[in-house]
Amino acid sequence: MEAKNIIIVMLDTLRPDHLGCYGNKWIKTPNFDQVARESMVFDRAVAEALPTVQVRRALWTGMRVFPFKREVFATAEEAGSAGSFFLGVPGTPMPGWAPMPWYVVTMSEILQGLSFLWSDDEQAVPEYRTALITDDFPLFSFPGMNFYRGFGHWEYIRGQAGDRYGVPVLAKKWDLKRFIPPWFEGTWEHMQLLSHLANTAKWRSEEDHFAPKVFSAAIEWLEDSREAEDPFFLLVDCWDPHEPWDAPQHYIDLYDPGYKGLEMISPYYGPTRLMTEKELHHMRMLYAAEVTMVDTWFGKFMDKVRELGLLDNSLLIVTSDHGHVIGEHGIAGKLPAGMYNELVNCLLMIRRPDGVGAGQRSDAFVQHHDIATTVVNFSGAKSPYEFEGKDLMPIVEGKKNKVRDYATCGFCLNVWCRDDEYVLICRNTGDEPQLFDMRNDPEQNHNIASDKPEVVKRMFDLVLEDAGGPVLPNWKVDPLLLKVPGVQSIIDWTEWSPFREWKMPGE
Repeated sequence: MEAKNIIIVMLDTLRPDHLGCYGNKWIKTPNFDQVARESMVFDRAVAEALPTVQVRRALWTGMRVFPFKREVFATAEEAGSAGSFFLGVPGTPMPGWAPMPWYVVTMSEILQGLSFLWSDDEQAVPEYRTALITDDFPLFSFPGMNFYRGFGHWEYIRGQAGDRYGVPVLAKKWDLKRFIPPWFEGTWEHMQLLSHLANTAKWRSEEDHFAPKVFSAAIEWLEDSREAEDPFFLLVDCWDPHEPWDAPQHYIDLYDPGYKGLEMISPYYGPTRLMTEKELHHMRMLYAAEVTMVDTWFGKFMDKVRELGLLDNSLLIVTSDHGHVIGEHGIAGKLPAGMYNELVNCLLMIRRPDGVGAGQRSDAFVQHHDIATTVVNFSGAKSPYEFEGKDLMPIVEGKKNKVRDYATCGFCLNVWCRDDEYVLICRNTGDEPQLFDMRNDPEQNHNIASDKPEVVKRMFDLVLEDAGGPVLPNWKVDPLLLKVPGVQSIIDWTEWSPFREWKMPGE
């Protein structure tokens, strides 16, 4: 088989329900919609572990991150006894937010032609030129993060929120009261926003924004590779539309023209009760504006792909890692106990160069580790072991209609499970269950866990089955992390629960 190019576009925090191809009627996304018409669209693509880094680990390796057993960090006690913190003390209090274990191979390493390390057989296909272009700050957030593995070319665009890039005092160039209400100050989100404002203080045009930079860099790589003969694997990982939501004004005016007031470009992770309805509405419109900006620059990238004639010999996969709750259920952010549709559901479109599956839709439960399996199998390359992800090509080809009967996900000390009828969200112990009837209550407004304890037990048993036993029974935050400014705030929002009283800052 002639080797085909492979392009994956990953968008961070892109809710599928904000795209026309997933039924949205008011947000402008013509470029995603065009690709959807040429692809198989998956309506029940969901995360298998959250948030950002956990999803990339699954995508890169074809292996599950949940239930967070493949870790590479030392504990504080181990690091102390060794007299060195270079064993890798984690930089965040989240299970799975860690580098990829070195004993797990990545799809880029396989495509790069490294199979000679585990097989005496020669590759059945040419070695791929591999490239990663990203502004995804968490992938480079501290020493030891190794998401460049297997990429012959990788480009990291600096400056996303949290990246210590701009001189902090530059944040004062902005009218901080425009973005930061008094009750927001001192939180982790406040610290992230100040970093972002320092990083972006010198912006002068739309081209300075991150999505334009990422897709422009990807366009340049395609241009520079025009004369290359070997097939390529290009992974474009754009952190937008992740917050802060600060698209140029002409995008905002599409959805909320003339607005005056607080601009929450970065939401507080937790209840939204301190925001007025006007402020909350504007925050939603800011996100919509960011989505349209991302669509615009994704479209410029696709224009270049078409111009170079690459669609006829390239597999294209477009996906997102997760969504974001923006006032639904009375909360905002990405909260472990808030793994509602708005957070867990993902975009996934697969466009084959031969047109197979174009214009079709699938309701199969699919997850990010399935993508790596699909890519490696499509290339004809060999893996040293069987990936845990499932090959999605039989679905695209109409030979199967599903690869699993249910899906599970983990986020800190909360778990999630969905089958054709129900969604369960609960603690890793099974406590604080939220059960929703997806046929009669698709917006997940009515918790029926107390009415159907047998369903709660059945679905939690599925979680334990996937986990191979109890989920993180002894996990706790490393005490060293509590000394880091802002960490306590992160711990607080990961513990939000609709079952417990929640105190907002300043209350």
